[in-house]
Amino acid sequence: MEIGNRELRLTELASCGGCAAKYSAARLEQLLAGFAPARSDDLLVGLDPADDAAVYRLDAERALVFTLDFFPPLVDDPADYGAIAATNALNDVYAMGGAPILALSIAAFPEELPIEMLAAIFAGADSQVRGAGATLAGGHTIRDLEPKYGLAVLGTVHPEGIWRKDGAKPGDAIYVTKPLGTGLRTR
Repeated sequence: MEIGNRELRLTELASCGGCAAKYSAARLEQLLAGFAPARSDDLLVGLDPADDAAVYRLDAERALVFTLDFFPPLVDDPADYGAIAATNALNDVYAMGGAPILALSIAAFPEELPIEMLAAIFAGADSQVRGAGATLAGGHTIRDLEPKYGLAVLGTVHPEGIWRKDGAKPGDAIYVTKPLGTGLRTR
């Protein structure tokens, strides 16, 4: 996308892209040291141990899966950035064995970005959310010097059907449903 005579590249506005912006697990462990996680018989998955999403039991047949994921751009195409960010957040619900039902955008953008670029980010995300059978129902957008985008996603799962990170055992089958990336990017 052009601003004036210059091609605008989203990645030029980010100090790091994608999940590379996350705190390391070791740093998070230090940050959360001494923090007492919420205790509730209905909180099935929380911080002890941490997982891809929180899970809260509503009744014997239903539990809510809730996650939040956002990051700076790792690609320059606005629609691709929105789609990648949305897919990443939706996948946290899938990783828990759930099905997404509702999403809210979390966005921070420089005010100088063209409205068309922001609209393309939102449209890319909306396309992914709709494709997952869920609804993108709004969100929250703030001004920031560095662009960031993602979703808070709410889904459902049967309380007995939760897939936890610590539940995998040697010999379990792994189903690869799409090509796996390496997490590496060259310029």
